[in-house]
Order: sequence, then C-alpha cells, then structure tokens
Amino acid sequence: MDSVALHPIEASTLAPQVDLLFYALLAFSLGLGIFLTVLVLGYAIKYRRGSKADRSGERSRNTVLEVSWTTATALMALGIFLWGAELFLQRDHPPPDSLHISGIGKQWMWIFEHQNGRREVDELHVPVGQPVVVSLSSEDVIHSMFVPAFRMKMDAVPGRQTQLWFQATRAGTYDLFCAEYCGTQHSEMRGHVVVMQPQDFAKWLASGPTVESLVQQGQALFRGLGCSGCHGPSATVHAPKLEGVYGHPVGLATSQTVIADDGYIRDSILQPKKQVVGGFDPIMPSYQGLITEDDLGKLVAYIKSLANSGGTP
Repeated sequence: MDSVALHPIEASTLAPQVDLLFYALLAFSLGLGIFLTVLVLGYAIKYRRGSKADRSGERSRNTVLEVSWTTATALMALGIFLWGAELFLQRDHPPPDSLHISGIGKQWMWIFEHQNGRREVDELHVPVGQPVVVSLSSEDVIHSMFVPAFRMKMDAVPGRQTQLWFQATRAGTYDLFCAEYCGTQHSEMRGHVVVMQPQDFAKWLASGPTVESLVQQGQALFRGLGCSGCHGPSATVHAPKLEGVYGHPVGLATSQTVIADDGYIRDSILQPKKQVVGGFDPIMPSYQGLITEDDLGKLVAYIKSLANSGGTP
C-alpha cells in the first residue's frame, strides 16, 4: 500500500482541520476502548472460577470518583461537539471575495458554468489560493458532489439550491465523485477538479469560446420569458421591483420578513405564492417545469446582479 493510500492528500484549507478532528476522535476511541478492554479482562481474570476473590457482595462507593468521571466525560463530549460545530460553521460561511461557479448534477454527469459563461462537463477548473463557491442544483434526482482531497461533500437536491465552498492549497488534478446513489450509471458519474495557478487559470478562463456571461444570458431569459413586462422599469402591472432586492429584507403579506437570498429568488420563480410580498397581489404564474435548472441559475444570477444597481447589471 502506498503512502497516498495511507495518508490521503490534503489539498484545501479545510482538509487538515477535518483530519485533525478525525484523528482526535480515533485516538479518543482507541484509548477508551483499550481502557474498557483492560477492565473487562482484569475482572474476568480476577473473578474467574476457582479464584479466591472476595464475592461477599459488599459495595464501597466513591462519590468523588463518580462525579469526576461523569464531569470529565461530559466535558470531553462537549468539547468534541463544539470542535465539530466550528468546522460546520466554517463550511457554511464562505468568504465574501469568493469566486462563484454554478454546478448542476444530472444523470450521469456534472455540468459547471463560470461567470463569464464558459461551461465544463465532468471537469472543474479553479485557481489555487482563492475561495470558490459552487452553487449546486439537480435536474433529476439527488446527487452529491464529493472531492476527497478537499474533505468536502454536498448534496445537489432537485428543487433546491445548495452550496459548498473550498479554497485549494496546492495545484493538481483531484478526483470528483457523486457520493449519492443516483441510478444505474452512478459509478460512472465522476470527474476531476483541476487546480491551477491564478495566472494560468485566468488564461484558461479567457481562452474559451466567446459566449455571453451568466448575467447576460439571464437578462435575455428575463426578457424572453416576459418577466420584464411586470418587473421592468416601464411595466404597467403592479409587481415588485427587483433592483436592489437581493441580500436585503423583504416584507411579506403575512407580516413576516425574509432575506432575499438565492433560495428566496428560486422560490419566487417556481413557487410564487409561497412568499407573497406585502402590498402586492399573488398574480405571478409559476415557472415550475417550464424552465430548466440551467436557465433558473441564469435568472438568479441576473437578479443578483441588480442588487446594487439602478437596473443595469
């Protein structure tokens, strides 16, 4: 067995922290297992048949020992929980300067699209040293994007958008798997993450075929689907304006307030009556089944681009 198999590559900022927690749990479990094994064997030998051990049944109780043992166990369990919780919080809060990429899982391939519109199938190019956020969705069943070298895995769920982020620490090519059984060709749903130096990545990104960016494609869809007829600046229909809405609080007809994030925008397109904006009638039709996950991602990208603009992305 080679050294790579004995110690898997750590190629992201999160990987060493995950490994440290894993080995700490392993050491704790091993130590506890040895301690309990010694106790069991010791008592088995002491009270074996024919031994002269005292079996009168009298008990002696040490309250200090019991309290100390219980307290130490509780503190260790709490410490491990807080350690793991901190890693979960890091995993779910990417840095604000992250590079955003759209990812779609479908039977049986991974499709990635960069902000400038360049697409990849079963391969994802990213720069080393820069945080990368992959927004995941699925066109059919549940998939799960798993890169062992990064120690990260996230499900792609139909009808929802999830995300994962990582920051690669070493250039190279790393395996990408689907870690959720998704059909007869599940084992073939695999690819690679190619980590490049920033200057090489910039050249690669610019060397692709000339296509419209995600925002431009989303803007074209926004007009083609007739969305601008209600939400545009010259619309005659009483509908919420989308300029500056992303990332800000939205008051609902139920007197609740939500933050207009990616999930809110997706729900507003697919399930418009789920969260109706206060002061507006629920007249928007649902686009569920009428647009693909790919097109939905482009619409979300366009609306997000209006967050700090007066209508121009």
